[in-house]
Amino acid sequence: MNPQYHALVLGGGDPNDPFAAAHGVPVKALIPLNGKPMGQYVLEALRDSGRVSSVTYLGPTALEMSALIDTPLESRGKLLENLEYGLRHLPATGRVLVLTADIPLLTGAELRSVLEGAPDSEVVYPIVRREDCERAFPGVKRTYARLKNGTFTGGNLFLLEASAQSEFLPRLKKVLENRKNVLALAALFGPLTALKLVAGQLEIAELERTVSRILGVRASALKTPHASVGVDVDKEADLILLEGVLRQRVQV
Repeated sequence: MNPQYHALVLGGGDPNDPFAAAHGVPVKALIPLNGKPMGQYVLEALRDSGRVSSVTYLGPTALEMSALIDTPLESRGKLLENLEYGLRHLPATGRVLVLTADIPLLTGAELRSVLEGAPDSEVVYPIVRREDCERAFPGVKRTYARLKNGTFTGGNLFLLEASAQSEFLPRLKKVLENRKNVLALAALFGPLTALKLVAGQLEIAELERTVSRILGVRASALKTPHASVGVDVDKEADLILLEGVLRQRVQV
């Protein structure tokens, strides 16, 4: 039987974000998209998936989002602090879905497909092939990593076994603290693995083993064809592209 998930939506952000301020809202997740706050699309996808038993939302909300949220929480600052704070308010066991509030193209059916296809690992991270992103949303701009198995972008969600967070979070914090230190990251990955990654010769299976070792948990990548998992809103050009896609959906 497929498990139900406790969802944690990260909808906070920098209160001085000029992108959000330009649209008259405190954080990006409240930017209106075709008449709805961006974060509302994500909440609707969670409810429509039929696979989520509770929704915890971290960050400012709009009134129309309230009925879709079980537990509202105030933002605590940066991404990792918000993640740690949010997870503390979820059950200590069971499956957790963590996602950002800026992926409004995600649908309930797509999310259900991702959850039902997830391997039985303590951490699961979806990845999307470049060609799937560009086929689904022509003109989309994403950051891609070239692996031996193909070129991929990362998703804006991940799955976690709640009982693994005590091991996972401190190690993730160390990785994030060193994310701009090439030598420190190379030491974490190991020089051979780092070289293969830079050269685009690293296999997904080898990357999974390396990440599992670094984070101290069983970690798996999940290849998904659903480009909406990997397409978020970071700038005005993204907003314009996504508004067009959402208008087309309403017209169909």
